[in-house]
Amino acid sequence: MRGRPSPGRRASPVAPGASGLSRGRRAEHLPGVARRASVATGPLYPGGRPVVTARLDGRALDAGAAGALSQAAQLAYERRLALVAIVAAPGLDLAEGAGALDAWGAAARAWARCSGVVPVVGVVHGPVLSGPALLLGLADAVVMTRAALAYVSGPAAVAEVTGLSVKPTELGGAQVHASRSGLASLICRDTDEALSTTAYFLDFLPSHADELAPVRPCADPAARPTPELRSLVPSSPTGSYDVRRVIEAIADEGELLELRPDWAPQLVTALARVEGQPVGVLANQPQSMAGTLDIAASQKGARFVAFCDSFNLPLLTLVDTPGFMPGRDLEWRGMIRHGAELVFAYAEATVPRVCLVLRKAYGGAYIVMDSKAMGNDLCLAWPSAELAVMGAEGAVSVVHRRASPEEKAVLIEQYRQQFLNPYVAAERGYVDMVIDPAETRHAVARCFSALATKRERLVVRKHGNSPL
Repeated sequence: MRGRPSPGRRASPVAPGASGLSRGRRAEHLPGVARRASVATGPLYPGGRPVVTARLDGRALDAGAAGALSQAAQLAYERRLALVAIVAAPGLDLAEGAGALDAWGAAARAWARCSGVVPVVGVVHGPVLSGPALLLGLADAVVMTRAALAYVSGPAAVAEVTGLSVKPTELGGAQVHASRSGLASLICRDTDEALSTTAYFLDFLPSHADELAPVRPCADPAARPTPELRSLVPSSPTGSYDVRRVIEAIADEGELLELRPDWAPQLVTALARVEGQPVGVLANQPQSMAGTLDIAASQKGARFVAFCDSFNLPLLTLVDTPGFMPGRDLEWRGMIRHGAELVFAYAEATVPRVCLVLRKAYGGAYIVMDSKAMGNDLCLAWPSAELAVMGAEGAVSVVHRRASPEEKAVLIEQYRQQFLNPYVAAERGYVDMVIDPAETRHAVARCFSALATKRERLVVRKHGNSPL
């Protein structure tokens, strides 16, 4: 879903009519806030939860405008309300010089303080350039209109240093950030749709990290059968399918909000509800790169897991991956470090975690996709699940490299029957239950219901040293 419900999916209960900010909002007249920058508290749509909103009008960021961003973050932190920054700022004000830089630094510090405490959303409806663009990297989600631009160094600087001529939209347009950098969580047509989508996104979240996400009334029975999933996975081990169909079958009334759908598409990250309870869903996508993990997918997954853990969203992980993508370039760019980001995020997560193995779960990728060893609370598997070090062909080639083609064919079939099924893993305690795909929604709902009272004593420490 990009900005609005896609065809065939139920529309948001809050998005209709949410065209812009709710009327009657109370402005906070804070010292140092310039006239062209405003700070207010109130709902993004009539009847919604209040948020703190900072709005910049599109001129260069001076000390007053940066002060608005800083004080809005401080207000959000103190009142434990989500922060929504509606921004367009084409760089820092050159006339103010160091004063603008200092004010921007204070805003960045205030935003960083909010991280993991209250949700932070950046709504970009114009150019956000130079230093102000870095603030967007601190947000939990960035919603961009099609007219938005964001980059640190502009086309002139790129041409001077590299000799390459590039257009602004090619350098930092909304589509670039949706598909190449991963900055944009969602793309919308205009500001009104961006605000409507932001309200929909925030409806999945609590106002702050010390409360639970709001549970909505649900008329979709938890025990609703999902027989369509029995035929979803192809009989061929290399056949592909759309894992979003699995998420839709599990989710209440098939409704989901997919974040960053065009960046690292081999990994789906989405918000959904099960029995009215918001959950975060992370799933391998066999339709793209066979669901393999690379650097971008690892970063995308790690950021999403940490986000869900920060705001008490239970995690559902759907596994179908043959492993990490091989390649010299990937290794040189730090596949080990970035792959460890996903390991670190799951290892740190304390929210209820349910893992469902759909088909392939091979090697290191099996481990990092919230395996039992990583600390998931309950692990389910379909009968089609294959939990192993590697696939049958690869295993036979390693162990029986001198066998003839005819012998290898027999050995491959024996390997599949003996090892590539979930029952061996279940006997050893790595899988808690093998389920019929037609009972997937019911089984997942029961798991989350059983884990609703899960509590963990958090270790007191400053913070971990996450791989970056």
